[in-house]
Amino acid sequence: MTLLARFKRRLPTDPALPLIRALIADAAANGCTVHLVASATRDWASATFVGAQHSILLTAIASPALTVWLAALPSAQLVPGRDLLGDLTVDRVSPVGNECQIELSALTLVEA
Repeated sequence: MTLLARFKRRLPTDPALPLIRALIADAAANGCTVHLVASATRDWASATFVGAQHSILLTAIASPALTVWLAALPSAQLVPGRDLLGDLTVDRVSPVGNECQIELSALTLVEA
């Protein structure tokens, strides 16, 4: 194994990455192109579940398709990798020129 291959195997991965990929794919399937700006994740647990809370910031060109996608997003059936999507909310949509900044909050649960 090369040094580069060993280095890549040790890089930490963003726990929100499977969810972000699912969001981007779902947006594309609904006629929207979204771009990741930032994400933050923190561990979360309750008496019965373990998971993570995610804050995700996306941008997209404002369009009717984006409006429809965002309205349907909280009830979308997204599959974020091996985890389960417990909750997804659109916290804020802010117009910036012809684009929108989209702030999302999500809770993913580790599937037992």
